[in-house]
Amino acid sequence: MDNNNGSQDMIVPVEGLAGGGTAYGFNDGGLSSEPLKQSTDPTVVPTADLVNVWCMPNTVNVGSQETPRPLETINLLAARNERESFQIAMRPKVTWAGSSPSGSVQVQCSDLCSSAGDRLVVGQSLKLRRVVPVLGVPDALVPLDLPVTQLNLLPGETSVIWVSIDVPNGQPPGQYEGEIIVSAMKTDGGSSDNLGKHEKDQLCMELKNCLDIMEPIEGKPMDEVVERIKCASSSLRRILFSPSFEEFISTNGSTDMMEEDVVSNLAVRIKLRLTVWEFIIPVTPSLPAVIGVSDTVIKDRFGVEHGSEEWYEKLDLHFKWLLQYRISPYFCKWGEGMRVLTYTSPWPADHRKSDEYFSDPRLAAYAVPYRQVIAGDDSRESYLRKEVEILRSKPHWNKAYFYLWDEPLNMEHFHNVRKMASEIYAYAPDARVLTTYYCGPGDAPLAPTPFESFVKVPNLLRPHTQIYCTSEWVLGNREDLVKDIVEELQLDNHEEWWTYICLGPSDPHPNWHLGMRGTQQRAVMWRVWKEGGTGFLYWGANCYEKATVPSAEVRFRRGLPPGDGVLYYPGEVFSSSSEPVASLRLERLLSGLQDFEYLKLYESKYGREEAMGLLEKTGVYMGPERYTLEHRPIDVLRGEVYNSCRPS
Repeated sequence: MDNNNGSQDMIVPVEGLAGGGTAYGFNDGGLSSEPLKQSTDPTVVPTADLVNVWCMPNTVNVGSQETPRPLETINLLAARNERESFQIAMRPKVTWAGSSPSGSVQVQCSDLCSSAGDRLVVGQSLKLRRVVPVLGVPDALVPLDLPVTQLNLLPGETSVIWVSIDVPNGQPPGQYEGEIIVSAMKTDGGSSDNLGKHEKDQLCMELKNCLDIMEPIEGKPMDEVVERIKCASSSLRRILFSPSFEEFISTNGSTDMMEEDVVSNLAVRIKLRLTVWEFIIPVTPSLPAVIGVSDTVIKDRFGVEHGSEEWYEKLDLHFKWLLQYRISPYFCKWGEGMRVLTYTSPWPADHRKSDEYFSDPRLAAYAVPYRQVIAGDDSRESYLRKEVEILRSKPHWNKAYFYLWDEPLNMEHFHNVRKMASEIYAYAPDARVLTTYYCGPGDAPLAPTPFESFVKVPNLLRPHTQIYCTSEWVLGNREDLVKDIVEELQLDNHEEWWTYICLGPSDPHPNWHLGMRGTQQRAVMWRVWKEGGTGFLYWGANCYEKATVPSAEVRFRRGLPPGDGVLYYPGEVFSSSSEPVASLRLERLLSGLQDFEYLKLYESKYGREEAMGLLEKTGVYMGPERYTLEHRPIDVLRGEVYNSCRPS
């Protein structure tokens, strides 16, 4: 990741990014326990006198003007194969010595250890990301260096770190403890900032020479590679031990531990306790959550030609990265009249990569393309027959579905769905076709009222659709209408009811729009569980405005609510890394899917009615306009599942 003198300080080209401060050398008040000493030297003054540090739950949108709160020990509960997270907020009280604009802090993490000697290792299980605002709303989660990172704090602003802990499947249950240490740092004004032009030119030339030596080694004989490495090492050693860096290098190669101990004693220590319990979140999600990724956006932004090696590499990177969020990605390309080409694997069914994708236990469902993703010599009919013949012979065929048309609006659209589905059934009578819809055909109403017409859509699509995927927007706050939809389905004939969100529903209903409350975003999956849907679809995770440079400013699509269709950002916007950057909303999607598994576990032991009662009794979710605005009820619900379902 790019840094500036080792600090995580960035100016990010994201639409509407807010920055800047309000003062210099100020006292922010807040929770200052005593008048500030005359000195603001962080090697003498406790960090707590210079900066407020406190923690917040993962459902809170911590803005730049969030006011300080008391620092408390963090107590978390997590199942195995679960990710749990919280936030660390920091707000400077003053500008301290030798630092600009307000102050630099060093954040250091320890492993989480149990009394039995088991560990959750920093960098593997425990990770830090900086919360970066988008349109003034905290959203992007930019990875930070570990186990030690440095951040620059702005005067008059609250900065936030997102801490996540991934508990592996095989992690022994128990109590794990660790700490995160925050230390105000003294940034010396010397060193590289005071180098003369000649010294800078010399350093630049030396470093460029190292690159010139190392870059052309591919395909070279081993003895030449070794020689080049020796030469580059010699140059780097000469630079490192030059007078420009002598203040950082001691004669024995170690840092001054006494100074580190002094700083550590002055630091703020965040105590972290994690209870890992016996329950294992299923590797294969109980709820298939299929989410679209635009291959057109990837092709345009990253400048990769459709079907090229680089194109395959980009799609592969996005697919594998998204699996960690318990979602089943599909790539999509939009056509005329809302016709959509969807596919989970860009390779044909007989390619080893397709079998690798479809066999992955983390994938709950996969989209099969109706026609070739990469144009070939086969006709569409020949291609389709060959694909389904291969896939039907595989044990993962029960994950397959065809998504052909998005939101048909008139009889012509519905006719096209039936025609395309008929071609599929000619080769695979047991295939599943998914159709999204929010209304009946506008040019031939199926019933007197729009809602009644919507409810009758299965009669129009049967038997050419097996997965009836309806918009949550249609229901409004009328959960009782769910029974009208489900009663029209032939569930004993393998028909399924899924739901989706997109442009709607809007506030206060659950959705993933930017600026919605954290619990509102997490509630999307609470709603799915309570209504009884067996799958979920979201139209796009990377559908921002077109750009032709990876690091170009990210802009949301015009005419859509901010954040709609965007759950992650290109990594290149924030650093030199090509790994995507998650949004807070994507993390809350994951939390909601994990909550879904907790409710499923409770339901399996005590029944659906009892589980429904728990969801409402704890005040977590009563309906699309009645759900908790605070985090505590979520902890109460999870704690109740833990106490009721753990082995005695």
